[in-house]
Amino acid sequence: MIKVTLSVLVVIFLASIFAPILTPYGPDDINLDQLRHSPDMHHPLGTDNKGRDILSRVLYGGRISLSVAVVAAVISMGIGLIVGLVSGYAGGKMDTAIMLVVDLVLAFPSLLLAIGISVILPPGIYTVMIAIASVGWASFARLIRGYVLQCREAPFIEAARVIGCGNIRILFVHLLPQCMPLTLVMGGLKLAGYILTEASLSFLGLGAQPPTPSWGSMISANRIFIMSAPWMVIFPGLAIAVTSLCFNMLGDALRDKYGLKLTG
Repeated sequence: MIKVTLSVLVVIFLASIFAPILTPYGPDDINLDQLRHSPDMHHPLGTDNKGRDILSRVLYGGRISLSVAVVAAVISMGIGLIVGLVSGYAGGKMDTAIMLVVDLVLAFPSLLLAIGISVILPPGIYTVMIAIASVGWASFARLIRGYVLQCREAPFIEAARVIGCGNIRILFVHLLPQCMPLTLVMGGLKLAGYILTEASLSFLGLGAQPPTPSWGSMISANRIFIMSAPWMVIFPGLAIAVTSLCFNMLGDALRDKYGLKLTG
């Protein structure tokens, strides 16, 4: 299952990266003679209300949607990993204070909080990255903190203290590698949600701005034609659904393979 899921994800990523080679049309090429043209040999996924090739826009949109989700996941994992390590290892008042902030972030619905952050900042892909990362780090921090609490009294940590290792070395040399598999598995699971969040923000006009394509903005711009030209909405929607499903399946498969319990 992991191999199949990875294969599909690799195809999706490569198709987005090599979009200029795979399609003869640019994502913003307007053809007034091909308005809302149904799928055919020249336009396999049809065209939109401005005659732009849907396949081109889906592939180029994948660059935006996937890059935003991946960058936001990396930032979230980095912040959450450091915060969780420090909180779990330090304990005491520092742990209480950090967990208070984490609980405060987790108390808000993630999508609503991301929307609130995106509204404050100028719309664009960088704003979406910041919004998603600002919301996502807390769940990583709670998970890593719980794991560190289990590990900090383990024999290998006691041995490190006995031979004179400082707290920084223990954190980043001994505990950090132990937390990485858990972090990566959760990151795989979170990527599916990040793609949906990016699509939601773009649907609301808070993400990539026209004419730059992204899967969410394509659905938003074409939703009024869903009855007369459904392919304009179906194909970007399928791209979101398939990619999110693959990331979820990959995260589940990795969790089962390594026997990890995602509880924090």
